[in-house]
Amino acid sequence: MEIIDKALKETREIMVESSNDVIPAANEIGYPVVMKGCSPEITHKTEKGLIQTDIRDNREAVDAFNNIMAGMNGIKGAVLVQEMIKGKRELVIGLIRDSQFGPCVMFGLGGIFTEILKDVSFRLAPLEKRDTLEMMDEIKAHKILDSVRGMEPVDREILSEMLIKVGEIGITNNKIKEIDINPVIISGSRPIAVDALIVLQSTP
Repeated sequence: MEIIDKALKETREIMVESSNDVIPAANEIGYPVVMKGCSPEITHKTEKGLIQTDIRDNREAVDAFNNIMAGMNGIKGAVLVQEMIKGKRELVIGLIRDSQFGPCVMFGLGGIFTEILKDVSFRLAPLEKRDTLEMMDEIKAHKILDSVRGMEPVDREILSEMLIKVGEIGITNNKIKEIDINPVIISGSRPIAVDALIVLQSTP
């Protein structure tokens, strides 16, 4: 996650390993918070019930920590306490390393319906701003980026920079096989990465 942190706008977050550290972390970030189970052995947290949202006080925070740790079924890991980002629009930004073409950047609709709707666009890295703007217009739901139902238009400048940075990460870090930043929640007009997965190349 350090690579992602340096490149993209992310949520404020604190990793905790003990229930004694939950309340100080949640109060430092400020309620409401989101809590997630974290371990290199866990890739899909939602399916495993390891994400709890809209936690509003100390009691709920401790209960959430205990439930998440129990749900990890003995897998060594910790719990990420994260600020809760509110927004009705969710996008996905990703990267896959093709064996022939190298790193390819992906952009599209995010959230839990990413794999169902498959409304995405791809470009080979490195990307220029022109490439990123074309990607935004290529998805079928491109109007979600505009001013709609009282929501502000998405800041395409920030979104463009995020896509360019992901491409740069893929080029400069050959060990990375995949990046999945999902969802990127639109808070007001600003895209914010709230969850990311990095898959490394398997060691020969």
